[in-house]
Amino acid sequence: MSEAAAGGGQAPAAVRRRAHPVRRLLIERVPFGILTLFAVSVIVFAATQVLPGNAAYAVLGHSATPASLHALERQLGLNRSAVAQYWHWLSSLLQGHPGMSLVAGGSGLGGGGAAQQSVASLVGPRLGNSAFLVAVSGVLGTFIGVGLGLWAAIRRDRPVDHVLSIVLLTVAALPEFVVAIALVLVFASVVLHVLPGVSVLAPGEPPWRDLKLLVLPVATLVLVTAPYTFRMARAATIEALESDYVEMARLKGLSVKRVLFRHALPNALAPTIQVIGLNFLYLAGGIVVVEFVFDYPGIGQGLVNAVSDRDIPTIQFTVLLLATFYVCMNIVTDVIALMASPRRRLAR
Repeated sequence: MSEAAAGGGQAPAAVRRRAHPVRRLLIERVPFGILTLFAVSVIVFAATQVLPGNAAYAVLGHSATPASLHALERQLGLNRSAVAQYWHWLSSLLQGHPGMSLVAGGSGLGGGGAAQQSVASLVGPRLGNSAFLVAVSGVLGTFIGVGLGLWAAIRRDRPVDHVLSIVLLTVAALPEFVVAIALVLVFASVVLHVLPGVSVLAPGEPPWRDLKLLVLPVATLVLVTAPYTFRMARAATIEALESDYVEMARLKGLSVKRVLFRHALPNALAPTIQVIGLNFLYLAGGIVVVEFVFDYPGIGQGLVNAVSDRDIPTIQFTVLLLATFYVCMNIVTDVIALMASPRRRLAR
């Protein structure tokens, strides 16, 4: 009985040890992600509430009268307490209703138009445009960075390795707007005239309809993110190539290609995947500058316009969307990195 009791006491610990690493990771990270988003929602709501001015006045403009201001404040719920306003906004958001834009026309997320529109209908098209831009830039930057990193690793300390390292490190040190302006000067205005200098899309037009408009924005984002992937892929591959198991594979007479892709690359993937995930997170913030420079109708440019127009519901929803992307991308990156690690992906 005592041994059974002892065995029964140890059973839960054994079950926890046998739990799959991915499941254990999700159990640990998802609740913290939800708490993070809740904290972000509180901070964003509080920050927009303390902004100078009045949302009702931003809607009505200079022609507002005290009576119309008071009526609109009651309609928008601005006469209630901050806690009541936050709870109404959060509960509506969880039900799929992020609210109505406060901008009836002008340069907000919705562009022109006399009537107010829902925030979701205004942010949705721009979100799709930005998602396409981030996906294309992230995938191209990943392949270019990893490819150049592998190439430099197998040519370590040769001239091509030093040239690639210096050039990409220099590019990584430049801000996005500097790279964007330099590309416009070279390919769209001063030197050559082969690409459009702005990426203006017609309303409702998908970004893949005219891919020439995306060349310079994508090139800018690739140039500022690929160097980080290159440096990590190079360092991780060099470390893997110096390991004992790779040396044993070489002594067995395996080709350089097979040693690189069969033995070195799988063990260099985990740290490289972490950097790739960070690059995607960086792209979510970097598109704000790039979209503004190229006048690309994405969520970044829309956020800048919403701040300029004091469109508070749109600001709150957009920032919360970006925060959700950050949290989800962090979790997905950790899961992929865990699955890519041969020694960590199996339950023990």
